[in-house]
Amino acid sequence: MVVKQTGQIPPAPSGGFTPPQINSLEDTGLSTLWLQDLILKVLYFRGYLSGSKISDEITLPFAGVTDQLLTTLKQEKLIEVKSSQGGLGEGSYTYGITSAGIVRAREALERSQYAGPAPVPFEVYNESIRKQKSGRVAVTTRSMRQILSQMVISEASFQRLGPALNSGTSIFMYGPPGNGKTSIARAFGNLVLSQNMYIPYALYLDGQVIKVYDAVSHSLAPDNDTGSPNPTGTLRSNNRRDPRWVKIRRPFIVVGGELTLEGLDLVFDDTTKFYEAPFQVKANGGILLIDDFGRQQVRPRDLLNRWIVPLENRVDFLRLHTGRKVEVPFDVLIVFSTNLPPKDLVDEAFLRRLRHKIEIGDPSFEEYREIFKRVAQDKRVEYNDQGLAYLLQEWYIKRNRKLRASHPRDLCDQILDIASYMSVTPTMSREMIDRAAKAYFVDI
Repeated sequence: MVVKQTGQIPPAPSGGFTPPQINSLEDTGLSTLWLQDLILKVLYFRGYLSGSKISDEITLPFAGVTDQLLTTLKQEKLIEVKSSQGGLGEGSYTYGITSAGIVRAREALERSQYAGPAPVPFEVYNESIRKQKSGRVAVTTRSMRQILSQMVISEASFQRLGPALNSGTSIFMYGPPGNGKTSIARAFGNLVLSQNMYIPYALYLDGQVIKVYDAVSHSLAPDNDTGSPNPTGTLRSNNRRDPRWVKIRRPFIVVGGELTLEGLDLVFDDTTKFYEAPFQVKANGGILLIDDFGRQQVRPRDLLNRWIVPLENRVDFLRLHTGRKVEVPFDVLIVFSTNLPPKDLVDEAFLRRLRHKIEIGDPSFEEYREIFKRVAQDKRVEYNDQGLAYLLQEWYIKRNRKLRASHPRDLCDQILDIASYMSVTPTMSREMIDRAAKAYFVDI
C-alpha cells in the first residue's frame, strides 16, 4: 500500500465547548491556598519572576486572579517585591520568595512537586469531553476517497473503512504483514488532525494533579482566542478565555509493543508525586492505534479484558494510588491492528464487542502493478511492464510467494541501492530485478 501526505481537509470547529472566561479566583474551581502553594513552588524553582511571568507560568489571568494571590502572599510575608522592571502596574514587579515562603514551599513539595499550569477540576474536564464529542466531522465516500487517494486498496475494503471511521468506537484490522493496516490508520489520523478541540494542561482531583497535555502526543492548533506561546511552551494568559486550556488538533496516538496494563491507568510518579494521564485519556476526542497488537509484553486476552467496559459503555475507570476509582469519558476511536490470526488473539465474546472487523488482505496482481507503478514513479525508477512480468513470474509464481503491498517500495529501494553502487540508471531490467530480489527475499 502506498501512502503520501494527502491534502488537508479544512479544519472543523472544536464542537460545543469553548473554555469560559476567568474573572475571579472562584472561577478557577481551585482553593486559594492550593494556588498560593503553586506560586510558591514556581518561585522556589525559578527564582525571581515578574508578576506577568508568574501569571504565564500558572496560566491564569493576572488581573483579578494572580494579582490577588500575590497580594495575599506579600501580606503573609511569604514573598517580597525585589524590583520593578519599569513597566506599568504590579505585573512588572519582580517577586522573590522569602525564608518563610521557602519553608511553606518545601512543605508543599513534599505533597507534590508539580509546579506548572494551574489544573482544571476533573469534573469540568469530563463535561468538556462530552460536549466536544459532537465536534467530530463525519466522513463521506467523497472525503474518504480524498484521504485514501494515495493508496491502492480494494473497493470492498474501502467501502467498509468509511462506516468504521464514522462509528468513532472500535476497529479491528487484521491480515498479513506489509499490506497497509498501519498506513490506513495513519491516514485516518490525517483526517483527525484536521479537526480541533480543547484540552487542559492538567487536571485537579482530590488534591492530586494529573498531567494531560503532552507535547509529544498533542499538536497545537492555531488559537485566536489567546496569546502566542511563551518560551516555556504555555500560552500567555488574558481574559478572553480560560488560559488553562490549550487548543490542539484532535489526537492521534500510536502505541505498540511497549503497551502494558499499567500504562492504561493513572501513572503516579513516587518522586514528583503527581500523575501522568494514560494513553486513552490523552487520546480522548481522537484515535488510539494499538499497533502490532498481540506482540505486547502483556497477554492479549488480559489487554482486551481491560477494554471491555470502555468499549461497551463509553466510559473508563481510573484508579488513584489512594485506591479511589473515578469515571472518565471514553470518547476514543480505538484501532487494533494485528498481523496475527484473530483466533490466536481473541474469542467470539470479545469480537462481538468490537464494532468493525476489517481484513486487509494481499493485493491482486492488478493492484500490485498499480502500486509498483506509483512507487517507481515516486522513487524515479524506470518502470516497464516487461520487468514487472518477469518479477512476478520468477520471484512470485514459480516460488509460490505471496504478494505484499509493501514489496514494491522495498524492491525499488533495493534497485536504487544497487544502481547507486554500480553508477548506472535505476531500471527494471532482469539483472537489476534478480539482484534486488536476491538481496530482499528470504525463504522462511
